[in-house]
Amino acid sequence: MVRTNQNEIVTLAVSGFISAPTLDRSPYRPDTEGIGRVLIGMAGIVYNARVGDPAYGWAGDHVEPGVSIAHPDSDVDHAMHYLTCVGNEAFVASGPASGARGIVTGEHARLLVDFAPEVLDLLSVGDRIVIKTAGRGLQLLDFPGVLVKKAGPTLLARWGLRPSPSGKLQVPVVACLPAHIMGSGAELTPEFVDQDLMTGDRAALAEYGADQLRLGDLVAVMDTDHRYGRGYLPGGISIGLIMHGDSVMTGHGPGCQDLLACVDGSIEPVIDPTANLAHFFGIR
Repeated sequence: MVRTNQNEIVTLAVSGFISAPTLDRSPYRPDTEGIGRVLIGMAGIVYNARVGDPAYGWAGDHVEPGVSIAHPDSDVDHAMHYLTCVGNEAFVASGPASGARGIVTGEHARLLVDFAPEVLDLLSVGDRIVIKTAGRGLQLLDFPGVLVKKAGPTLLARWGLRPSPSGKLQVPVVACLPAHIMGSGAELTPEFVDQDLMTGDRAALAEYGADQLRLGDLVAVMDTDHRYGRGYLPGGISIGLIMHGDSVMTGHGPGCQDLLACVDGSIEPVIDPTANLAHFFGIR
């Protein structure tokens, strides 16, 4: 176990509602070849895409696995985004599935929560979901150069983080990705929404093993400084979570949400094919 200040952090309730999918009256969006597509897959309740499934191959765009929740009050919605961390517990507070428990598995335009299939069948758009947020202010006491971004204490405890003989933090990941394949989302803060991989060049993805990524995979993005924004820096490393599916739009692809960041060489990525939320939380 890696030592943390878990006993000092605040656990706080936030809540939102299962959001409805939306489309404009003119729904076509151009793909990488300029062909108009009707892009679906965000918001609502997605029954057949779940953490552990491939990030690619869906006949949809930015597919959000499981349940997507938001709040109509923008201030409340922002608080949900900034306070919620991956691995936080959620429960249903209204409707036929009241009391059912789930796990926060990512953050996109909405928060993403995994529930068991039998719970999904009872949920409706508009049901209230409560999240017990924990993780804001979390620190790794023996690795002050590593900033914890959106990783909750339960995730850290199950991840298999460990000190190396050289004093670095060994972090299990399924792949190490170069900074130059990262695209949309560079303008956003690491605490609010993800950054997409650019997947227009499938040969480049295959070169780095990024074409085999699954929803829920943990990855290392090399030569990046994602401490207080998103930028390029040789030697920096951010550890991210693949939390939504692929996209046909230029500059977009599976989303990578920041969980850890450092620029001082404290992180040592260790390749582990089982480094996926489904494995850590027994979701499947």
